[in-house]
Amino acid sequence: MSSKPKNPKHRDEPASEDSVLEDGHELEEEQDDAVIGQAFKRSLLVFAAIGLVIAGVLFLRSRPDAAAPEQVIERAAPEVPNRGDIAPPSLPFVDVTTEAGVDFVHENGARGDKLLPESMGAGVALFDYDGDDDADLLLVNSMAWSHDAGANAAQATSRLYRNDSSAGALRLTDVSEETGIDQLTLYGSGVAVGDVDGDGYRDLFVTAVGHNRLLLGSASGRFEDATAAAGVAGDAAAWSTTAAFFDADRDGDLDLFVGNYVQWSKEIDYQIDYRLTGVGRAYGPPVNYQGTFSSFYRNDTTAAGAPRFTDLSEPAGIQVRNPATDVPVGKALGLLPIDADRDGWTDLLVVNDTVRNFFFHNQGARGESSGDEQAITFEEVGELWGVAYGRSGEATGGMGIDAGFLLGNDDLGFAIGNFANEMTSLYLAQGDPTLYADDAIGLGIGAPSRSALTFGLLMLDADLDGRLDMIQTNGHLENEINSVDPSQTYAQPSQLFWNAGPDARQPLVALAADAIGDLAAPLVGRGSAFADLDGDGDLDVVLTQTGRRAIVLRNDQQTGHHWLRVKLVDEATQRDAIGAHVSLQAGGATQRQFVNPTRSYASQSEITLTFGLGTTDRVDALTVTWPDGHEQSVAVDRVDRVITVERVAG
Repeated sequence: MSSKPKNPKHRDEPASEDSVLEDGHELEEEQDDAVIGQAFKRSLLVFAAIGLVIAGVLFLRSRPDAAAPEQVIERAAPEVPNRGDIAPPSLPFVDVTTEAGVDFVHENGARGDKLLPESMGAGVALFDYDGDDDADLLLVNSMAWSHDAGANAAQATSRLYRNDSSAGALRLTDVSEETGIDQLTLYGSGVAVGDVDGDGYRDLFVTAVGHNRLLLGSASGRFEDATAAAGVAGDAAAWSTTAAFFDADRDGDLDLFVGNYVQWSKEIDYQIDYRLTGVGRAYGPPVNYQGTFSSFYRNDTTAAGAPRFTDLSEPAGIQVRNPATDVPVGKALGLLPIDADRDGWTDLLVVNDTVRNFFFHNQGARGESSGDEQAITFEEVGELWGVAYGRSGEATGGMGIDAGFLLGNDDLGFAIGNFANEMTSLYLAQGDPTLYADDAIGLGIGAPSRSALTFGLLMLDADLDGRLDMIQTNGHLENEINSVDPSQTYAQPSQLFWNAGPDARQPLVALAADAIGDLAAPLVGRGSAFADLDGDGDLDVVLTQTGRRAIVLRNDQQTGHHWLRVKLVDEATQRDAIGAHVSLQAGGATQRQFVNPTRSYASQSEITLTFGLGTTDRVDALTVTWPDGHEQSVAVDRVDRVITVERVAG
């Protein structure tokens, strides 16, 4: 959420003792050794190129009179040639929010007190709640504070819109009242989607400042509150930000991870009393708030279908303490479940704000209690694997996260959106799924992302050419930031990084504002999610803002590229096959994607996978690796359609 303590422009207060201990010399020396070891894996040519870019960036940073970074964001354009004579395409996104029928406005309770949660916003989920094979839209709301007697809290509810699109016309109908979502009143933050009780209807877990909520879907279309019976409300004093359903122990049901942020209350906020010169009280960074433990719940739903979860946070190994002070380290904002090393067990990457990121490596059958089906253990290996810190060994102000195979090979990449004046981190595997290095500069996103404050982050094939592109949703915390820092604005344009392919000097190219349409409109951006809302094969995007309206953006790319959308159904374990891996071969290239709705910031995208095929009109091979490791080959006889792959026993 915030910048690192050494930046005086955004830090009017010293870092807390715990933060200083976190970033001490011993940790920096260990991280430097890791970075040096990783750097030798690169060629001398790439190393030299990165050095030149770093030198240029350092030179620009030394010039106080440099051009305003917000202008750089809005006018970002390719600085290097792409693959041969292929120019970046025009990828216009069109704001169809009003036309589609969405009138949601986020209520953050901001009335001048400048309380930290007001700056953080809430997430969005695109999922099929009614089983008609298209993505519906859930927008999480916050609310007025209980101490604000003048606010109309009754209006501040989350909203569910049913997808009624037809013949390419995008239409979303508000069904909040008939589904019971209009009763969801809380200071909401994020959302997770999954069928936790195995009845075929998707359920919702909504995180909040205060108690969280579990809502069960049903045949009637209404959602029923099962929080108390399931045992997942959490602490009334907690601030939960992000959550994910995933099968941690491969027993066929969905377990739950909940990311918690900082120890916060109105009283603590006023005691810290963060201020900016010329502004007064302002939305401050979390460095002076103590960290918290996140939560992990094992799914122990009964045979009769009554949802029940058991809190295994401590024995599972996710409670990370500062070894010097014994206090919790984590300040979680981003979360990504993914089997990074392809050992068959889903791991967790937790993005923390101003402290190191965590990578919880699922121990699976390797654990000492592997004979006990009740045992689930993780080992925190963020520093060892190279994803804990930024490229200079610093803890960043991390928010949203996504992952994908960006270069068409087996090297997975993790992208993390960071605070203003901290470039987006892009950790790329170094020919080893357990060794990563931040290659944001070498891949092309370093300089263009530096001035933006990035919350939402998505990897998707926007032009259906077979390569993953990246969309960043940007927006500052402080609405008066421009008065104290002319290089920053409250509302900021989103960015689309087009993937030019592995043969380009810098594969990811920031497209100019006139090439991405309404995606370039300045927003106070927070959550983001994608789905093919209008059924035309390409991916549309929904963005949220804090204290402002949500935005529905229709993808109007006109490349004529072919595509294939793949929906998995696994009746043998959990129906939506969350955690499955799909490999597609076409046109001499291999694409790989995971079924994982949890991505970006506090948000969920659709679980149907979209593979762009470019000019190729046939698929040579499609292989599904189901969550329990079972592999299945699928014949594809034609493209430009949605196929449903049902698990074959074996």
